[in-house]
Amino acid sequence: MSASPFTTPVATGADMRKVAVATVIGTTIEWYDFFLYANAAGLVFATLFFQPAGPQAAVLLSFATVGVSFLFRPLGAFLAGHFGDRIGRKAMLVWTLLLMGGATTLIGVLPTYAQVGMLAPILLVLLRVLQGLSTGGEWGGAVLMAVEHAPQGRRGRMGAFPQMGVPLGMLLASGVLALMTGVISPGDAFLEWGWRIPFLLSFVLIIVGIIVRRTVEESPVFEELAQKRERTRMPIVQVFRKHWLLVILAALTFAGNNAAGYMTTGGFLQSYATTPIADGGHVGMERTPVLLAVAASAVVWLLFTFLGGALSDRIGRRNTYIIGWIVFLITVWLLFPLVNTGNAWLFFAGIALFTIGNGLTYGPQAAYFTELFPASIRYSGVSIAYAIGAILGGAFAPLISTWLVQVTGTSWAVAWYIAGVMVIAFIATLLLRDRTNIPLGLSAEKEQSASPIYGIRNS
Repeated sequence: MSASPFTTPVATGADMRKVAVATVIGTTIEWYDFFLYANAAGLVFATLFFQPAGPQAAVLLSFATVGVSFLFRPLGAFLAGHFGDRIGRKAMLVWTLLLMGGATTLIGVLPTYAQVGMLAPILLVLLRVLQGLSTGGEWGGAVLMAVEHAPQGRRGRMGAFPQMGVPLGMLLASGVLALMTGVISPGDAFLEWGWRIPFLLSFVLIIVGIIVRRTVEESPVFEELAQKRERTRMPIVQVFRKHWLLVILAALTFAGNNAAGYMTTGGFLQSYATTPIADGGHVGMERTPVLLAVAASAVVWLLFTFLGGALSDRIGRRNTYIIGWIVFLITVWLLFPLVNTGNAWLFFAGIALFTIGNGLTYGPQAAYFTELFPASIRYSGVSIAYAIGAILGGAFAPLISTWLVQVTGTSWAVAWYIAGVMVIAFIATLLLRDRTNIPLGLSAEKEQSASPIYGIRNS
């Protein structure tokens, strides 16, 4: 990496490749852990940890624990954002990975309700809280490492690599669970011990992730801040004092994507499709084909996430988002008619079509958020906006969707709910200016601080 005393250090091609690999591996492991929990919540946790509440209430409680972690994302974002803007992006990424991996591994050895009573769900919730803290800090650091290393004209593509860790994490989590339910521990064996193996596997993955992340150079923009000693003392205070409206609008753009994404990643569709008809289910499919279909749809999501990032370098972040919202608002009405057939191939077709819009609105997000906030408070800004958006969007989307189906008896209520969140996100996108390729270094802080919101001169 080369630098002068007066310019932002420039990452070499080798640096960029190393960063791309490190961010995608790290975020894949983080989201494998996160989605593993969400899938297990839809498949086994209701039975193992909340069964005394009754079949329907147990499912609601299980999904509620998925949402609880989102409430702690802002705290993780505050802590990681503060220290990420003060001591660097790289150090925080190692700590978040350790926290997530430790919590996931411990879930794999938890006793069930039948073994220790109420202590079991309490411990489960506590470990889910730790996962939420980790996720709140992970995303901001990973995307800044990728985007701040990238030259103008390639930020969308580089920023897509940490974003690709999300569908890769879902692919890995769904694939491992499908292997357990279909081959290694089918039937009752999966409930007895098979579900634990994917959680324990996290310990090995965490070691790999930390080794890879420690080899990456610090973000060039943070190095410039450190050289010039321009690090903000209380970045979180500055974010809310000067950029509160920007944080809200950015959060709303993510809320639409996140609510839609959690139809599959949050375990709702898995539970909706696999609950037996006799137990009040609507589709009654087997676990393994559903998990395989979800894993296959993650490949489609992965491809369109990269395409969305690359496309945003050509036509701008905002235009790419707009295309994604339009695709979303079309495919949300195709999703449930295909899922409700009970045919594994049509189930896959429904969620695969749905993930196209997910990719087009998720791929550009890393570059989009990075370009919205000034360099000195950027880690705090992107992390907090992301965490708030996750609460507004995906935190309780599986719980709300399950409740809507139970109350109305139809999946159309869920489609209307998701479409409504998307429309709000679409409007928030229209209110934000496109800042594609704005300079990211400290020398352009004045330009970065100009309001990206239509109709407002100063943020």
